[in-house]
Parts: sequence; C-alpha cells; structure tokens
Amino acid sequence: MSATSQRLQVGIAVDLPAEDCDLIEQLEPRVTVLRRPDLNRPARWDADWEGEPGFTRTPEQEQEFAELLAGADALFGIPDVDPALLARTVRANPRLRWVHTTAAGGGAQVRAAGLGREELERVAFTTSAGVHGSTLAEFALFGVLAGAKELRRLERDQAAKLWPVERRYMRHLDEMTVLVVGLGGIGAATAARFAACGSTVWGTSRSGRPVDHVERVVPLDELADAAGEADAIVVTLPGTASTEKLIGADVLAAVKPGTILVNVGRGTVVDEEALVSALDDGRIGFAALDVFATEPLPASSPLWEHPNVLASPHTAALSRHEARRIAKLFAQNATRLLDGEPLRNRVDTVEFY
Repeated sequence: MSATSQRLQVGIAVDLPAEDCDLIEQLEPRVTVLRRPDLNRPARWDADWEGEPGFTRTPEQEQEFAELLAGADALFGIPDVDPALLARTVRANPRLRWVHTTAAGGGAQVRAAGLGREELERVAFTTSAGVHGSTLAEFALFGVLAGAKELRRLERDQAAKLWPVERRYMRHLDEMTVLVVGLGGIGAATAARFAACGSTVWGTSRSGRPVDHVERVVPLDELADAAGEADAIVVTLPGTASTEKLIGADVLAAVKPGTILVNVGRGTVVDEEALVSALDDGRIGFAALDVFATEPLPASSPLWEHPNVLASPHTAALSRHEARRIAKLFAQNATRLLDGEPLRNRVDTVEFY
C-alpha cells in the first residue's frame, strides 16, 4: 500500500475538545479520529489531561473504551494518563504503531508502564516537547527577574507599609550571566528570551552542538565550575535516572553567594535538601520553583515558608491554547508517520526522555 493511500485510525485516549479533533483531521486528511467523549475522564479545565479523578466508567463503558483503543493504529494521549492502562492497551492491540503523550516529559510515563523491549520496538512513543517552550521560558524569565528585583522583599515591605531609609540596589538582566541547564526545546526558548534582554547566556548540552543565543556550551562534567561563574541557573531538564539530583550539593556548593535558581524542568533534578541548605546560608539568594520532587509539595516542606522561595504548583506551562498546540504537533507527526519520515520528539526508550 502506498503512503498516500494509507489511513491512520487515531484513538483519542484523553479528553481532547471536538474542535481540536476536527483540526487533526483537517491538517492530515488521512487520519480518522476515533472519539467517544463520554468515555474519557472529563477535563476540569483546559488541557486537564488527567481529568476528573472521581470519574468512573461502568463495566460496559470500560469495555467500550478498551474496544475503541484496540481498534486504533495510534493514540492521542496515554489512556487516563495511567501507565498501567497504557501497558494494557499496548498488549491488547497488536496493530498499535504510535502513542503520543501530552506531556513534554512523557518518557517518564512510558518508562512507568514497564513495557518489554519488543513492545517498545513495535510502538513508537512521542512527547509534546516544544509545545510548552514559550510558556516555560516566560516563567523562567519571570523567576530570574523576581530574584533580581527582590520580589519577596518588596512584598514584605508593602505588607508592613515600610518605606526603607536605605536605598536598595537591584540586579539587571543585561549585567547577568544565565546558565541554562538543558538546551532542548524549552532551554532553547529560554536562551532566546534572556539573550533578548541582554544577558550573557551559557547552557549545558550532552551533544556539545551550538545553540542559537548561547555564547558558551558547557559539558555536563563542567557543570559545577560553570555554575560557580553564573548569576542565575535555569533548570529545564526532564526527570531521568541520569538527571536525578543533578543540581545537588556539589553544584550548590560551587555557586557564588546570591545566585538565583529557577526550575521549570522536573523536580527530581534538584536535590531539595541541598537546596534548602543553600538557601539558608545565602548561596542561593532566591529560588523560583514550578516543579518539585513530590507533588503536591508536602505541607511539611520548608520550601513553602522559606522567605526566598517562590513556589508555583506546576502551572507554569499551562495555557488555554495548549490543547490546540498539541493537536497541531500530533497532526504534523501523523503526516510524518504516514509518509515514512522520522517522528519529532520520539522517546529514547533506553533513558526514556
């Protein structure tokens, strides 16, 4: 069968709005969307892929949902964003060729499914990396600005109606060196924004390839040395075995006093115990964190009440346009799959990123 005569049956495994399903079919007419919105967990807000946690299917609906997924060549989303359900679907559907995850870091969800090597080779997995690049880059910029302009101190002074006698100096982006840890889609977007503000931008990369707006590409084995010269560190890395606690005691011991830290990657990349210690002694002057090792962040965490921490509940990537952006990315990849071209954002099923 020629590439142009193939069709792709796509099972919608999460609550994707009807207009975005229509968009996929418009952008790639060889796609047929299989959608039963009554069988998906209803979204509580835009791009709420996990859906209403209290939603349950009847046994009949569960069977209908399984049959819909079993008739698909590809899935938009991991069913219920549940790795166990992903594993069940892969094993029940020998025709399944491709699963697209709605998360930028969807590799962790694929790893959690515990699929065998044959299953990982049979089914291609892709992520939504890049879709969230602009929103997370904006939060990174906001986080560094919040530290440079002493946002928390201004808030405390305002609450106390305090007009300080002494004049306080603020830091300026065009005088700062910003180290972006991870130069993937999010890191590249982050670098572009800081460069536009006049910052000197460095970044870490395993490949060592040049990246636009990055003046110095730093090998990961030189991370601590580079961190010691930076004014701000922005973490954009996914959570993998090799990135766990990469920003640990050694890196945080190397930084100069007052360094700003922002994390828009995964919470496991930063050793939170070491971070609290660095905040307490002033090595880290301010931390803006959108992600944490355990989410929701436990009430017992000292990060909640630390005066130099801005905690965001993993919402920096959220946008009312997220679903449409992911639908467009999915349609582009559907065209690639049907035309025999390499898929964008394919998950590395060895390291799962």
